[in-house]
Formats: sequence, C-alpha cells, structure tokens
Amino acid sequence: MQRSTVRIFAFLLGLMVLGALQGGCKKNVAATPSAAAPTPAAQPTVTLNASPTSVNPGQTVTLSWSSTNATDLDIEPGVGKVAPQGATPVNPTTSTTYTITATGAGGSATATAHVEVGANAAARTPGGGSERPNMSELFSQNVSDVFFDLDKSDLRDDARMALTKDAEFLRSYPQVHVSLEGHCDERGSTEYNLGLGQRRAEASKNFLISLGISTDRMETTSWGKERPFCGEHTEECWQQNRRAHFVLAQ
Repeated sequence: MQRSTVRIFAFLLGLMVLGALQGGCKKNVAATPSAAAPTPAAQPTVTLNASPTSVNPGQTVTLSWSSTNATDLDIEPGVGKVAPQGATPVNPTTSTTYTITATGAGGSATATAHVEVGANAAARTPGGGSERPNMSELFSQNVSDVFFDLDKSDLRDDARMALTKDAEFLRSYPQVHVSLEGHCDERGSTEYNLGLGQRRAEASKNFLISLGISTDRMETTSWGKERPFCGEHTEECWQQNRRAHFVLAQ
C-alpha cells in the first residue's frame, strides 16, 4: 500500500517538473507597438504684390509672389498656374484685382493685389507728376508684414523675401521710420505671447539691419495676443495673427 502511494507521488512530481520545463521554453511574444499618429500637414501661406499699383491702360505691371507649404498655385485673371514663388508681367486694360490661390496638403490660402487703371493713373504714381500719393499710401502699398510658424520667431523664406522688399522701400525713402509690432495667435499665456511677439519683432528688425537699414529708424514692441488681426478660432486666422506688423512711425 505504501509502495503504491510512493509511485503515485513520484508520477505527479514528474508531471509538475515536466510542465515547469515546458513553460520555461516558451518564447515571450513582443507587444506590437502602436502606430504613431500622422503629423498634420502645414497650412499654406501666400503673398501677392503688384508694382506699380496704378498705371495707364496697356502699361506693364509686375506681379510678384511667394508661398510656403503649397504644391499648386494659380493667379487669376489671365495668368494661370505659377511656381511657388516668382514674378510675371501683366498689362491690364481696366482696373483689376489679381487673386492668387495656393493649395497644399494642409489646405489653401489666398492673397490679392489691386491695380488701378485710368487715363490719369500715371500722375498718381511715384515720378508721375504732382499728384503723387502721400507717404502713408506709399507705405501701405510697398511695405508688407511678415508671418511666422506656431511658437516660432525664426524667419521663414517668405518672410525674408518680404523683408528684402521692405528694405528696398526704406532705402528709397530714408526719411521713413517704422515701428515693428510683434503679434501672436490666441494660444498660450499672455506673458508667453508678449515675449514671443517681441522676439518676432526683433528678428525682423535684425534682418533689416543686415540689409543696411539703420537701427535708429526702427523701434520694436510686442502686443502678444492682445490685438488679433483675425478673430476666428481657425488655423487660417491664427496664421494671420502670427506676424511682425509694420507701422509708419510719426
């Protein structure tokens, strides 16, 4: 009776050892990593300028533009598909507003430039006669704001192009002084955006200095998120609010 009990006990012990050995030989299966969420595509930006903005019928106007994050650009009326940045001559016979549409993976953006055409238009352009536009009009026609990416104060390629054009105007009118205002979108604290806006204004000023504009002709300030140019809660509006804004200093 005792020998039978010993045999049963030994048999059960063997089964337990065998099971433990088999369990130790199993391979651990690595967990499959979850796929990373795709990064949203950046919203396109685009600028369009006309020079001059007032001509007689048939005279030549140069349209110039730049864009970021765009794969398809179109200027209407009459120009059609264009490269991401460049310039082209047009000869409007009537007053025309040109519109550029930039489309990319992140959406679309538009910009416009108006050209006034009339029999006496040449008299209203610089060098055309006594009816020249005043300095405020010249400033608004020739000086462009620059735009920034979210949480950034680094100058993008389109910002450098705009500032280069701004510098040309400032060199032509050495009596002009400007105030550079830094602006931000609504996200982030008031304190953070005041600092970010100041960095944006300073970055724009420093680039103009590198192009030969005297530092004593420029002052900088920051409004942070307190004076938005667009009040909607969309990425397109936020992009408009992330800028360095030029103001003609009195």
